[in-house]
Amino acid sequence: MPRLWESRYWSVVRPDAVYVWNSKKVKDKLSWYYRVMNDEAPAKFLMARKVGSNDIDLKNLSIEELWRLHDSLKTDFQKVLDKARIGRLSLKEVKEMEEPKTSFLDVKIEIANRILKECRFCEWRCGVNRHEKKGVCRLGIKSYVTTYFLHLGEEAPLVPSGTIFYGSCNFRCVYCQNYDISQLDPYSGIVVGPKELASIQEYLRLEGARNINHVGGDPTPNIHNILASLKYVNINVPQLWNSNMYLTPESLKLLIDVIDIWLPDFKYGNNKCALRLSAIKNYFEIITRNLKIICQSGDPIIIRHLVLPNHIECCTKPVLKWISCNCEVALVNIMDQYRPEFWVAKYPQRYPDIARRPTYDEINEAYTYADKLGIDYREVS
Repeated sequence: MPRLWESRYWSVVRPDAVYVWNSKKVKDKLSWYYRVMNDEAPAKFLMARKVGSNDIDLKNLSIEELWRLHDSLKTDFQKVLDKARIGRLSLKEVKEMEEPKTSFLDVKIEIANRILKECRFCEWRCGVNRHEKKGVCRLGIKSYVTTYFLHLGEEAPLVPSGTIFYGSCNFRCVYCQNYDISQLDPYSGIVVGPKELASIQEYLRLEGARNINHVGGDPTPNIHNILASLKYVNINVPQLWNSNMYLTPESLKLLIDVIDIWLPDFKYGNNKCALRLSAIKNYFEIITRNLKIICQSGDPIIIRHLVLPNHIECCTKPVLKWISCNCEVALVNIMDQYRPEFWVAKYPQRYPDIARRPTYDEINEAYTYADKLGIDYREVS
């Protein structure tokens, strides 16, 4: 695989995407992602396809039995992953391993399909059989890809990012910048199944993508199709989860063994703001629970925090404080690009606190506080 992101083209368009890797801090914190990106290590999903059993019929197992099997195979998978992480298992060696009749990935796919019948992918836990009707996310079993391309506007270590935008979302953010696909018309894209989604991923990688960036809307309602697509991706590429992270523990358990780098949003420092601005309950407890699991997993993570005007004390500072105490391994993108969109732009009188862009002083206060906490943000902000 040619390292197209190191070509002269990228050094002109996004020079920081090249020289960011001169930072020892970035290389250390994103070391696994860096090695998979450069084909020096196998992506997790490729290893998940090599661990399993030859004498199991998943269809005859209950959901409880499937989870027990999952946990048993997780032990075997972890041994393979640990070897790869310390450089004792190469991409070539993984490719040469025999594929079992029923893999760890197959078990994850089967569990996801069972969950889909009483959906609890996200913490709405609507319990809908999405084969028959749509959930809170307004999706059935179909996935809609609104667009896919090499994204040049992501954080420097991720550019060019092979970004796949999925229609729909489980949040209802009043200021959403992607409201057209997340809320107004989540079905505007092409319908994709696992094989079509795999083809998109291979195309993006061959075009020079450093990663496959699952985003939206939000990718969470599409977990079943995303996992199934990984059976057909026959090229090494880091999988990136770009999400609001309103996942259930079950969903995170399914994903954590196939995602190589995490790009979560951490929007609010309290539940009151989350409920008013995104119509989400128990936000802070759920997001911090999920982030803590990832931060303790050894996976690379870049946490995004969008600075909202008038929300420095209630949101920005609590978010940064939590990260400094619980996730020292993270790089943090303190984002200054908030602008009034969607309902805020249409009805500014309803949301006077966020009906403007953040000021220079507000952004500088966020940066100063991050410096005080020792947070690594400058390389990706």
